[in-house]
Amino acid sequence: MQHRRTHLRRLIASTTVAATLSASAAIVPSAVAQELTADAIIADLEKLSRETEENSQEVLRLDGDVVKQEELVLKLQGEVEQATRLAEESRGELDRHRDDISRFARQRMRGDVVDPITAVIGSSDAQDALDRSSYVNRLSRDKEGTLSEVAKRQREAADGFARAASARAVAGVQLGALERQRGELEKKSGELERRTQEVRDRVDSLSPDELAAWRAKDNPITDGLGMLLGSSGAVDAAMTKVGSPYSWGAAGPDAFDCSGLMYWAYQQLGKSIPRTSQAQLAGGTPVSRDQLQPGDLIGFYEGITHVGMYVGNGMIIHASTYGVPVQVVPIEQGGPYQGAVRY
Repeated sequence: MQHRRTHLRRLIASTTVAATLSASAAIVPSAVAQELTADAIIADLEKLSRETEENSQEVLRLDGDVVKQEELVLKLQGEVEQATRLAEESRGELDRHRDDISRFARQRMRGDVVDPITAVIGSSDAQDALDRSSYVNRLSRDKEGTLSEVAKRQREAADGFARAASARAVAGVQLGALERQRGELEKKSGELERRTQEVRDRVDSLSPDELAAWRAKDNPITDGLGMLLGSSGAVDAAMTKVGSPYSWGAAGPDAFDCSGLMYWAYQQLGKSIPRTSQAQLAGGTPVSRDQLQPGDLIGFYEGITHVGMYVGNGMIIHASTYGVPVQVVPIEQGGPYQGAVRY
């Protein structure tokens, strides 16, 4: 009997231990799975937001191209109008001399046009000969002047209409290019709207812990930021926007995208720089990584689809993505380093 009770206690104990181990085994994988799920959510969302920012920068570039193309088309249309106006004026002058030309032609047909030699032969004396010769020469010079003016106006009219036709053809080609760019811009803008809405929906649905992880993904630096001030006017301006929200296509004063923050900061110094990340890196003076100074702009990712400003001590300030405020982060957190420029 005692032996049976001892055996029962051992069985219960072993069952309890097994159950405990089983429970522990169930808890640990569950926690790991939860952690991995959170990491996967952040990683997937970061990939989506990166693609969306690339799309946003492309839309900004296309928008700028369309504006430039519109200006070019307007300029060409103005040249067409000016060339046409000048050609019409020349043709008007040509019409004004048509009566003179017709009169000369009638005089020649009637024999009224007398050459200087014939006029002198019919004179009564030397003075009469001089008078007749002078009169006929004056008429000849007037006729030649008129004919020369007519020829000049003919050339001007022909050249003017040729220039107008050429300008009109060029304007037509450029207008076609403009319409294609507008179509591409409209397509990209629609794609951007779908992407941004997806990012918004996913970020807005994050749990508080997930949102905190999302905002901390670039390892933001919060202590000692005041020590970064005073080295550059652009840095000082940008640092006033730490904590401001991210918004695609925004350039302040309350919200920013990556290149918009750079554009706004330099604007506060009275300096205009290009608007997109690609153009910003193409427009400044290149500097090597070991020569970086506060205020330099750094391009990240292939194609320069992200940009940040160097603030010193191996850090940048940048506008990262939706749901993440403007932050100061280690330079490595900006993404794959592509180059830097100075303005």
